[in-house]
Amino acid sequence: MNERSSRLPTVLALIVAVLAVASSAPLIAFAAAPALAIAFWRNALATVVLTPIAYGPRRSEILGASRRAVLFGVFAGVALAAHFGTWMPSVQLGSVATATALVATQPVWQGLIAAAQGRRPSLLGWIGIGVAVSGAAWATGADIGVSAQAVWADALALLGAIFAAFYTALGERARVELSTITYTWICYGTCAVLLLGVCLAAGVDLGGYDNRTWAAILAIVVGAQLLGHSMFNYALQRTSATTVSVLILLEVPGAALLAWLWLGQEPRAAALPGLGLLMVGVAVVILGAARSARFRVDPALAD
Repeated sequence: MNERSSRLPTVLALIVAVLAVASSAPLIAFAAAPALAIAFWRNALATVVLTPIAYGPRRSEILGASRRAVLFGVFAGVALAAHFGTWMPSVQLGSVATATALVATQPVWQGLIAAAQGRRPSLLGWIGIGVAVSGAAWATGADIGVSAQAVWADALALLGAIFAAFYTALGERARVELSTITYTWICYGTCAVLLLGVCLAAGVDLGGYDNRTWAAILAIVVGAQLLGHSMFNYALQRTSATTVSVLILLEVPGAALLAWLWLGQEPRAAALPGLGLLMVGVAVVILGAARSARFRVDPALAD
């Protein structure tokens, strides 16, 4: 098998993964269900699918894992619940393009967390952080003239990115000892339980949706939650984390294009320069962190 044909499965896996995660935000906006309910169902159903794989053959790993590793997995699930609980409502309150771009700033916050831990980003990383923050400020500023709801949606998306960074940092600790499947099962399960509690406490309807909405929820579970994650993991075994993480950024224009063609959400012209600047900044952060060998992509965050 020549080099070109050997790379074909990886290229196809990355194409499928990007398309799968890019469909998430438009499907959330399309579904006639509360965002928190969608967040619960995507994690609950994914946990059900993973249970025979994780708790069956890997039961000994779970029972033999240290309390520290399991706790990190549980805490990561708490951070993931906060991520979904902020970002997914932002998609329904604002535009798909802006919400997806702002949540993609996760590597920026990840770099700042590393800096707080004493692992300072490189000069290139700091430049990228500055560019990304400037782009986010531009995009959010453009939304001020739209409505207070649009600004609130931007704030929720940024909070989603921050919680995603904490999720990655906690997950990195858990995966020192736990396999990806075991860690994901613990994390998704914890996230589902927490979101269920929030939904019940807030009186969020968890059922009674039309068939189109259930189809959208199932598409999110199969696509972004399971298929996208799996394909990115497959690609990570054959290509660099830097390449995968930069390609994940294609979710932003992909989601914006789908929302435009499918939902009629034309991107706001005033926000486009800021969103473009934001994407450039995040890419620079990723490249700068990779040069410092302090970057690890977490495909489970592909929304």
